[in-house]
Amino acid sequence: MKRDAKAYLHDIQEAGKHILAFTQGMSMEDYCRSELVKAAVERKFAVIGEVLVRLREDYPGLLERISDAEKIIGFRNVLVHGYDIIEDATVWSAIESNLRILLQEVESLQNG
Repeated sequence: MKRDAKAYLHDIQEAGKHILAFTQGMSMEDYCRSELVKAAVERKFAVIGEVLVRLREDYPGLLERISDAEKIIGFRNVLVHGYDIIEDATVWSAIESNLRILLQEVESLQNG
């Protein structure tokens, strides 16, 4: 049975909020030194990417309304399959530059 689109969007929101909470008050240097936080953040980004994969399958029109959705899915694939090539700076940049935009778009879709 296909999940409701709003349930998928909620999952993205929750994972994003967790990433922000995990990294609150941290600098990139703090992030790089914390294996625990890095593991948690990477897991939540993988969840976001997987949700987008499922949205692509079940609600392709909705996926098109999320900026860089395919890039986020690609990022998920690197996190899951390319553990040896993940750069902390890339993950940190996603937190600092892209995550809030994604969360704003998802919130808009939830309310729209």
